[in-house]
Amino acid sequence: MSRDVKRWPLRDTEQVITGNEALLGEDHLLVAMTRMRNEALILPDTLDYLGAHVDAIVAYDDASTDETVEILRAHPKVALIVANQTWEQDVEARKRAEGRHRGLLLDIAREALPHEWMFCFDPDERVAGNLRGFVGGAREDCDAVRVRLFDAYMTPEDHAPYTSDQRLLDFRRFYGPEQRDILMLWRNRPEIGFAEGDGRTPRGMTSVETDLYCQHYGKSLSIAHWEETCDYYVQHFPYETYGAKWEGRKGKGVHTKSDFGNPLHAWGEELFANAVPMPSAK
Repeated sequence: MSRDVKRWPLRDTEQVITGNEALLGEDHLLVAMTRMRNEALILPDTLDYLGAHVDAIVAYDDASTDETVEILRAHPKVALIVANQTWEQDVEARKRAEGRHRGLLLDIAREALPHEWMFCFDPDERVAGNLRGFVGGAREDCDAVRVRLFDAYMTPEDHAPYTSDQRLLDFRRFYGPEQRDILMLWRNRPEIGFAEGDGRTPRGMTSVETDLYCQHYGKSLSIAHWEETCDYYVQHFPYETYGAKWEGRKGKGVHTKSDFGNPLHAWGEELFANAVPMPSAK
């Protein structure tokens, strides 16, 4: 293990809840991990979507006040849940918590769910394609994969709110061309892990490829959710880098262009051909 990568102990406010006990201790090709808060609306579809690709899921619930934990616990692909009881109010502490939460999940998965590959996802993301087939055919010298992520947008003709009985993949018609390459997949190698201050991306990879495509729905579930997202970034992230930008987006959830002023495109080759490379932070 790299000297920068550390192990992450449970805190007094956290407890591990067992889901499907039959998954524990078995060898798996692909395990998924995620952190979330109050995702009950999209979570049933998220888990069903993932269930077609992965062997098991570990999740960190960050003090949800809805049915998130109950939905997680009931799904057959969810093996373990770290349930946090206390919502951290401090902005800087919340930022530091991102890497710690994921580092803790990775430690737990390595101990309880032996696996070849890890898939790190957010509940509002949908990777298009066969994840399981992709990692099964990956080159031996590739130890991590960045996935090309594009934001879905609400438009004047397509802004009806998402409901829990719908499939989120391909839910919206149009996407911004801004492409962020997010590291979502890595092999279970001890040198890969999270250190103090890390966010979504672990360290320790030596050979990283870019492949696959991902639809991100954080901006397009509904107009009400858009306003909640704006308020969340204003209240819980540094104002200079996130808050001011999202404050300026309030009341502007329906788009004719992307947030960066670029034309929107339907999902597919036209979108990919017009991709605009962007930094990976959301």
